[in-house]
This record gives sequence, C-alpha cells and structure tokens, in this order.
Amino acid sequence: MRILVTGGAGYIGSHTVRQLIAGGHDVTVFDNLRYGHRQAVPAERLVVGDLRDIDHLDHLLVVERVEAVVHFAASTSVPESVKAPAEYYTNNLVYSLQLLDRCRRNGVGKFVFSSTAAVYGLPDYGVPDAVPIREDAKKVPVNPYGATKLAFERALEDYSFAYPFGYCALRYFNAAGAAEDGAIGEDHTPETHLIPIVIQAATGKRPHVEIFGTDYNTPDGTCVRDYVHVDDLAAAHVLALGKLGPGKRLTYNVGIGRGYSVREVIATVEAVSGLTVPVKEGVRRDGDPPVLVAAADRLRAELGWAPKYTNLRAIVETAWRWHKAHPDGFGG
Repeated sequence: MRILVTGGAGYIGSHTVRQLIAGGHDVTVFDNLRYGHRQAVPAERLVVGDLRDIDHLDHLLVVERVEAVVHFAASTSVPESVKAPAEYYTNNLVYSLQLLDRCRRNGVGKFVFSSTAAVYGLPDYGVPDAVPIREDAKKVPVNPYGATKLAFERALEDYSFAYPFGYCALRYFNAAGAAEDGAIGEDHTPETHLIPIVIQAATGKRPHVEIFGTDYNTPDGTCVRDYVHVDDLAAAHVLALGKLGPGKRLTYNVGIGRGYSVREVIATVEAVSGLTVPVKEGVRRDGDPPVLVAAADRLRAELGWAPKYTNLRAIVETAWRWHKAHPDGFGG
C-alpha cells in the first residue's frame, strides 16, 4: 500500500513508519521537523513540508499515488493548548480538515488518525465502571487539545457517511518506551512525558522530578496512568490500516488496561537504572484526573491487537537503554 505519514518523523510516527516499511508498504513521510527528527526516518522517505502548504501536499498525494494517510502531525501539549488555543485550533483542526479534503479530492479512501484519551475529559468517578474508560464513555474535553482532537474525529465520521471513505481514530493513553533494537526513541524539546523526565532526573540532566499532587484518592496519593509501549502503539496503526475500507468507522482506545502511579514510575526507573531519582513534591495541577486507564478490549477483539509490553518495567527498560545510549537524544 502507498501510504503518506504526516508527522512521521516524530516519536510515535517514526516507530510506526519503521513497522510499515518492515511490512512491505511504500511509505512517504511528510514532516516539518518542528517536533520530529530527520534522523528518526530513512532520508529517502522524508519530504520536509508543512500542512499549511496545501499545494505541496496536494501535489504529493497525486505524485506518490497515495492510497492511505496516517495522520500524526499535530500540536500535543495540554498546558500549551490552554495558553495558545488559536495555534491548536489552527494546527489540529483547520490544517487537518484541509488535509482531509485533499484526500477526498484525490481519492484517498483510508485514513488513520492519531487521537487521544484527552477527548474524554475527566472521568465521572461517581459512576460505576467509569474506569477503565471505554470508547463509548462521555466525551467532555477540558482543554483545547482534547477539544480539537474530538472535533476532527467528528469530521472524520461525517466524511465517512458522505464519501467513499473509511477511517480509524486511535485514542492513545500514555505512549512510552523506545524501539527494542535501540535505533530510535523519545526526544522532545521541551520534554513533557513522565518517564523520560524521571530518567533525566536520574542522570542529572534536570535537578529533580516534581510530583504534582500527593493527596489524590489513589493507593499512594499520586496520579495513576496507563502506559503503552510505543511499538505496541505503532502496531495498532498497522492493524487498523488492514481493516479499513469505504464506510468503515473504527475507534479504539490504545492502552494496556493497567495503571501505574507517579511514584511507581519513579521507583521503576530507579530499579532499572540503579540510580536515585531526586524528587520534589508539589501541588496539584488544574485538570489532572486522579486515574486514567484504558479499556482496550475492543482493539484486542476486533483487530487482534496483542501488546508485547504488558508491564511498566519492560517499557522502562527500553526507554532506559535508549536514553543511556543517546544522552542528548538524536543530537548525540
């Protein structure tokens, strides 16, 4: 299959690109390298460009005879989205809609969308079985990031009813880890994900890890999250592409269905690295849910998804190997 991967030089995108290529697909990566890394993908596959350049994108869809799009390109920081909603609505919704319409005009009938658990907002913990979160749970985003992702999901659904078009929206929980062979890993500037932040604190690249809130109604008082290995997440995209066709409307959570607290993440990094992690306890952040855990039964049952990494230690071990070998990320 001829596939265009937008944002394919980013963290999750680059791991997905590797699996698509390994599966024999003809992959073109389209990335502006704002968040992505040139070194994360084969040079011959990379086209440097921006979604706002609609003529460039239109030309690429035609020249490469694209049959499917996997769409990662987006702004992804929750706190930043609150401070700069205009950027998020423009990047995540307006430009995504432009891409979607060009796909329609050029006969691209398969679309896999990088969505997020942020579409759900805060779980209603007073309702039985609110956690793990199922795909049919209420969707009330509490920040512009989640709102823009949900808005685009709704556009995908409308397009699928009106045009010969099928889509899959994958709602990620917490992507983590690095490629098993250590070739690529997680390198953000600034870093916002917990596991690499803890590793940076362990190795002295930052002074400490700050725990935002220690008085939640959880076993150790800190927030609990569902961590899914990036290679398992990438595998879900490959499986989704294989199921798509006109009129297909697929939506799946991607998580392992088990949560780990902030303190458990810190302890696991210490156990794997043999280093001590300096910790500073702080106050809660506004909008942080106590527990976010995925119900991923639908993904397993319908697509046959079977995650290889089913516990935190195995995930952290891959992250530690990557950061130990690449202390300056892709820069060294």
